[in-house]
Amino acid sequence: MLILILLGINLVAAAVLAATGDKRYAPEVNILGSAATFVASIFLAVQVYYEGQIIAGREFFFVDEFNVYLAVLTTFVSMTTAIFSRRYMRHEQERGRVGKVAMRFYHAMFQVFIFAMLLALLTNNAGVLWISMELATLATVLLVSLYGTPSSVEAAWKYFILCGVGIALALFGTVLLYFAAEKVLGEGSAALQWTNLASVSNRLEPTVLSLAFVFFMVGYGTKVGLVPLHNWLPDAHAEGPTPISAVLSGLLLNIALYALVRCKALVDGATGNGKAGQIMMAFGITSLLFSAFSLLRQKDIKRMFSYSSIEHMGIATFAFGLGGAVATFGGLLHMLVHSLTKSSIFFTVGHASQMHGTQEMSKIRGLIRGNPLVGWGLMLGVAAIAGMPPFGLFTSEFLILTATIKSAPYLAPLFLLGLAVAFAALLRKVMPMVFGPAPESQGSLHPAHTPVIVHMVIVLILGLYLPVFLSQWLHAAVRLLR
Repeated sequence: MLILILLGINLVAAAVLAATGDKRYAPEVNILGSAATFVASIFLAVQVYYEGQIIAGREFFFVDEFNVYLAVLTTFVSMTTAIFSRRYMRHEQERGRVGKVAMRFYHAMFQVFIFAMLLALLTNNAGVLWISMELATLATVLLVSLYGTPSSVEAAWKYFILCGVGIALALFGTVLLYFAAEKVLGEGSAALQWTNLASVSNRLEPTVLSLAFVFFMVGYGTKVGLVPLHNWLPDAHAEGPTPISAVLSGLLLNIALYALVRCKALVDGATGNGKAGQIMMAFGITSLLFSAFSLLRQKDIKRMFSYSSIEHMGIATFAFGLGGAVATFGGLLHMLVHSLTKSSIFFTVGHASQMHGTQEMSKIRGLIRGNPLVGWGLMLGVAAIAGMPPFGLFTSEFLILTATIKSAPYLAPLFLLGLAVAFAALLRKVMPMVFGPAPESQGSLHPAHTPVIVHMVIVLILGLYLPVFLSQWLHAAVRLLR
């Protein structure tokens, strides 16, 4: 019942907002629906914390320490994004960038998008996960094209085509997974249930599972934004509304990586040779290096931070591919702190772009003079995302680096090179925007500071102290994935 409530809130909110999304009170309805979902996810997490894994709905749903922590993260970031979008989207409407129909569409699709991600996390069926990912893709494609400009429509089509092809390849992987499982578990949906597959993974045909993982890696890797499957991501971030950029970077990429990690665990159980992890490490380190150097060439602020998302998803993918307790713990922590930090950065980037009427970094100057909270919010966000202590990303990257030195020392220099280049590129691009002279034409607005402050405080706390309950939670997830 709790799972159904969690999923049902978004559907009810989407239906209400489809009819009233252009009303003055629509942003508050959006916030209320997202907040109710967050509260429901907390209750679900508490139940899992004390009782362990839950299987419900005739084994259609299952919740464990891995997916429930991502569910809480998803609902929390969606709630803070809804709070941010209240002022942001009203300002966009006042500027004439979106009309009443577009506002109804935005609010309704926002809730559908959150529903699709939660369903992908909580379903016990690999096929339903694929359907949920497709639904999330369709919802975000429509949101990316919300402004209706030629560039936004082009970005949406690129997103749809590339991710559509990727999802189709993931479907082939799902078919191969069923082909291998059907011989052990019999026909029917039981052969696609994660709980059943995990219990018999050592009896599945290793050759078929290895081939299936190649399709999963390319398919879901496209959604993660791994190089060379990343081309949709910078355009989608640059052309869509900033709140959608925040949930794309902070949430959707995590869900795709979640699917990939689940598949890797099955393949490792079937083959026992670690080949799946090596493939993930190769994609991860390539993404880290490519995106780090790409940061130096960017002129659009949202495109730059989209490449930063590619970098950090590459780091997390590399960590899960490396395996072991320390690397897996670091990967889980990295997903958490990256989501909070990157969404906070996009909040400040959205306000900075509105203040200057552009996303070109060369035209954004003097943020601290124009609005100190926006300027310092961006500066602290960049310091955190660049891996500076004492923020949480420093802790997660240090754990992953430590595991790399122990298990794959030949890759440690490449890992450090990627981090160093990304660090230098981000500071080089952001410092003039924050501390440069303020232009006379700089606009004024009343930004939503609360989501930025809350996110950054949490990331700072996680860098200084990891609460006992969260540490136990992540350790339990590590045991599931090893």
